[in-house]
Amino acid sequence: MFTSRATGFAGACLVAAGGFGAGALPVGVPFFAGLTHVRIGLVAVYGGLALLLLAWWHGRHAEQKVWPTLALWAGPLLVAPPLFSRDVYSYVAQGVLLGEGFDVYRVGPSQLGGLLAAQVPEMWQHTPSPYGPVFLVLAGLVSAKGHLLLSVIAMRLLAVAGLALLACAVPILARAAGVRPSSALWLAVLNPLVLIHFIAGAHNDALMVGLLAAGLAAAVRWHPVGATLLVVAAALVKAPAALGLVAVAMIWSTYASRWRAVLSVGAVAAAATAFFTQIAGTGYGWVAALKTPISPHNLSLTSVLGRATAGLLRDDGVGETFVLDLWRWLGVLATVVVAGLVWASIDRLGPLYGLGVVLVAVVAFGPALRPWYLTWALVPLAAAPVQRWIRHVLALACAVLALVVLPDGYAVDLEEFLLATMGVLAGVAIFFGVRLGVSLGVRPVAA
Repeated sequence: MFTSRATGFAGACLVAAGGFGAGALPVGVPFFAGLTHVRIGLVAVYGGLALLLLAWWHGRHAEQKVWPTLALWAGPLLVAPPLFSRDVYSYVAQGVLLGEGFDVYRVGPSQLGGLLAAQVPEMWQHTPSPYGPVFLVLAGLVSAKGHLLLSVIAMRLLAVAGLALLACAVPILARAAGVRPSSALWLAVLNPLVLIHFIAGAHNDALMVGLLAAGLAAAVRWHPVGATLLVVAAALVKAPAALGLVAVAMIWSTYASRWRAVLSVGAVAAAATAFFTQIAGTGYGWVAALKTPISPHNLSLTSVLGRATAGLLRDDGVGETFVLDLWRWLGVLATVVVAGLVWASIDRLGPLYGLGVVLVAVVAFGPALRPWYLTWALVPLAAAPVQRWIRHVLALACAVLALVVLPDGYAVDLEEFLLATMGVLAGVAIFFGVRLGVSLGVRPVAA
């Protein structure tokens, strides 16, 4: 395990170092402008990702000490600039807007103007926040206008807190389900997809997933009210976590009738939602904000099929908006069908397995797709007694998705693709070269 741990650490260091050349660097800050070396940075980031992924896969059967490994692999990413997305700048802008008294469910970052608004991509400049009041209050507490870098660091620490919650909760869930904790932690916590987007990207999905995992852990420890409160808090970060309430109700139903458990969880959840929203003072604008515009180049299944169908029907006078909306509603229908099948089989599947399957459907058939969305399903599926092939498919999907987003968060062109490929090949060559040297007993020659 030492070799895998050290290799992963080297990979994380390369990712962090490369981020200073090719990451989602703040614009208009001279210090960072002088560091921009996109080509070198891309090769370094993707070489590091290859090392980190191979180290992770190589250590999948080891009874590893999770916290030392997590510290080594996450440490370099803590000091890296934002990577693989510019969302953290939007979080900061929304926190500042809230702190200055704006209704973040009506106005976008452009309202601020200046350096902070300039960090947010143009298409999101006028977009209201799609996030719940729990996240926005936290963002407001840690964000300050005129302190961009400190605010970004604070956002990253919020994400780290979510990852710590996740790391503490997963073993509890795994033991309750009869799954090896080390196996669950390997898939849900040490996963490079989790590390690069929760820590390097500072995504609020880390807080959502951490609170969701904590809520599910409280449920299996027979604290249903506390579990409901935690899952509601997760849902008021990002809405998909609300599906965890069904899992809490199913766990609660082991010592109460099913419908009594469902009604009890529903009542507690409604009261908690009203309480959290009242404390936040944001009102219920977050409900309407769930319709936040979707990127026109989004690669979700329904969006891709919608654009392809619209292209085929363009000569027939069928509007692209109509076709896209039709496919997205078909995606909603597919998700509902999957949820219905899971509900019909919940006694056989169990609450965690069922929740994981439904969350996979939400990601697969949803109107928007980002690589880190798969992390929503990792927690319940990693801790559930699923078939081995499912774990392997999830791990493979995570490995692929970890490589598909550029470190600056923008779309890839041919040159960048070639440089990224070069970095991956270099990382693979280094990994297997080191392993071959170790297996042959090669030792450095003393000077």
